[in-house]
Amino acid sequence: MGTADELVPLLKKVRLSGVLDTLELRLQQAAEDRISHREFLVRVLHDEVERRDAKQLELRIRKAAFEHDKTLEEFDFAFNDQIPRERIIDLATCAFVRRKSNVLLLGPTGTGKSHVAQALGHRACRLGFTTQFVDAHRLLAELRAARADGTLDRRHRHYAKLDLLIIDDLGLHPMQSTDPLDLYDLVRGRYERGSIVLTSNRAVDELHGLFGDPLLASAAMDRLLHHVDVIELPGRSFRTAAARA
Repeated sequence: MGTADELVPLLKKVRLSGVLDTLELRLQQAAEDRISHREFLVRVLHDEVERRDAKQLELRIRKAAFEHDKTLEEFDFAFNDQIPRERIIDLATCAFVRRKSNVLLLGPTGTGKSHVAQALGHRACRLGFTTQFVDAHRLLAELRAARADGTLDRRHRHYAKLDLLIIDDLGLHPMQSTDPLDLYDLVRGRYERGSIVLTSNRAVDELHGLFGDPLLASAAMDRLLHHVDVIELPGRSFRTAAARA
């Protein structure tokens, strides 16, 4: 049995089999450049670290369940000069996630709220934060189903432990039965524990009205707005403009 044959099971045993992806290249490089054993080891381990980081990023993005692969680099700020570009770019540092504060992206349909929200989510994934994107209507339906089958506490624990939860299009559909209470519990469970990015075509005052009960609305919105950046995206619809082009 040769050295290479002995190496494979050893690398697998210590969970470093990814080293094999670039090992031959690094061995050839070491021979040609006459690098030291120490430098060779550093390069091989650096390759493995990069491979693992890429794999973890891929996993975080997959778990985030984005609807589309949106980035800020492809967002057309020139389309609407009323959009606060600098504030949005500042949010892309994800300092708000580190602070466990919230972001409200408000404005008419088609102005880019979901694009910006998902772009912020992608940035959070790249910076190592656990993230999930979910449509508000689907989220509330999921919580109603969990309430019915006795798994509501487990669902709330899942959402509470995320670094960033993105709730898209809140207020687009009417609230049903227990939705206001479930939404309040979600906001309460994440308060000062994790960040929420929420998009809606409703104004802040209208969001209060979604809860029906004034006390419940006050308790939920007080937590949601305590640490928050409210970003308004006014103007015309990207989609309508594209359809007319």
